[in-house]
Amino acid sequence: MSDFEYETELGVRFRDVDAMGHVNNAVYATYLEQTRVDYYADVLGVGLDDIDTVLVNLEIDYRSEIALEAGTVTVAMGVRDIGESSVTAEYEIRVENRVAATAKTVQVYVDPDEGGSRPLPEAWVAEMESLRRG
Repeated sequence: MSDFEYETELGVRFRDVDAMGHVNNAVYATYLEQTRVDYYADVLGVGLDDIDTVLVNLEIDYRSEIALEAGTVTVAMGVRDIGESSVTAEYEIRVENRVAATAKTVQVYVDPDEGGSRPLPEAWVAEMESLRRG
């Protein structure tokens, strides 16, 4: 069904909705963030809050609004490129069968003591590679 190797379902909360009656554009980034948290926990077995990554790029293309009445959104994620220290992922945010947004992020694994990037753990790379479709 999907060109993405991972999906999670997230609730649309009252606080997500702005005065115009739809999910605020900035909340879409929060949905992507929660999907990364779920991916790292479910696929790599690590908490995103326990590892040192930084988001260095975020692109979102909005295609349609999401209303509170939607109740939930499905966010699909696929790892598209794995560098020495970076991971590029693409996403679709869906309401039922409708794509509400597409997105792309780049995260970098960093060394908090040195302040620069560091190589991704080999076990993570192997697991992400085994699931990759694109």
